[in-house]
Amino acid sequence: MLKGLHVIEPGNLTVQDIDEICSLAEQIIVDPVAFNDVCRGKILATLFFEPSTRTRLSFEAAMLRLGGSVLGFADASYSSSTKGETLADTIRTVSSYVDVIAMRNPKEGSALVASQYSAVPVINAGDGGHHHPTQTLTDLLTIRSLKGGFEGHTIGFCGDLKFGRTVHSLCKAMSRYKNNKFVFINPPELSIPRYITEQVLKPAGIETREVLRLEEVIGDLDILYMTRVQAERFFNEQDYIRLKDSYILDKEKMKLAKDSMIVLHPLPRVNEISPSVDQDPRAAYFKQVKYGMYARMALIAKLTGAL
Repeated sequence: MLKGLHVIEPGNLTVQDIDEICSLAEQIIVDPVAFNDVCRGKILATLFFEPSTRTRLSFEAAMLRLGGSVLGFADASYSSSTKGETLADTIRTVSSYVDVIAMRNPKEGSALVASQYSAVPVINAGDGGHHHPTQTLTDLLTIRSLKGGFEGHTIGFCGDLKFGRTVHSLCKAMSRYKNNKFVFINPPELSIPRYITEQVLKPAGIETREVLRLEEVIGDLDILYMTRVQAERFFNEQDYIRLKDSYILDKEKMKLAKDSMIVLHPLPRVNEISPSVDQDPRAAYFKQVKYGMYARMALIAKLTGAL
C-alpha cells in the first residue's frame, strides 16, 4: 500500500512498488481518459526553491490530467523563506492545505527534513546532489517500455557522475535487478561518488567499468544515459569551463552504437547531445519526458489513495 508514503529516494519504493507504479502508468498511457477524474477534489503543492521546467510542469500536468488542482511557487523568492521562515514551518503550513507535496530544494537532505514535518506525502523533486526519485521512475518506465524490462542491460552513464543526482538514483534502482552491468564514462574529476560504489554497487554484485572515452565503449551499450556538466554544482567556475564540453554525443559516435541501443537524458540538454542526433530512432530523451508525466500521474494517484 503506497497511500501516505513519503518518496524521498528510490529506496523508499520496493521492487514491487515500482512494478505497481509502472503497471498503472502503462494503463494510463493506453487509456488516459479513464483516469481523468481519479484525483478530483485533491490538491498538489509544487514547492520549487530551485528553477525547474520539466519536473515542475510535469508534476502539474500530471495532477491536472488526473482531475486534481495545483498550487505552489516556482521560485523561492515568492515564498516566506525570504523573510526567514524555516523549511519546517513552510511544510507544516502547506501540508495543512493540500493532499500531496512535490518539493525541489538545492540543499541536500531538505526533502527528508520536509517529510518529518509534513501531514501529507512529500515527493522529493530533487534535493541538491542527493536524489531525484521521480526522474528515476521516469527512467525506469522508459526503459521498461522501450527495452522490455529492467534486467540484463549494459548501461553507460556519461558526463557528470559526481554531482548528477539522476545518475545516483538510477544506479541505486537498476542495481536491484539481475544481470545489469554499469559503464561509467567520465573525467576523473567527475567520477561516481565512492559511497555509491561501496554501499550500493559492490553489495549488489554489479559489474562496473570506468573509462575516459565514450567511443571506447558505446558499441557495448544497451542504454546510454547522457548527463550535462552542471554549472550550478561547481564552486570554481574555471573547473566548470574546463570540463563542460568533455563529452558530446554526435552522429559519428552514434554510428558505433548498436541499432537497439537507446539514448536517455534527464534534460535540460546544453550541448552534450548534438541536435543532429534528435532524429535518430534511438534518441529516446523526448519520449522520456512524456513517460515522466505518466509516471508521476501513477505515483500521485497511489500516494493520495485515489487508486
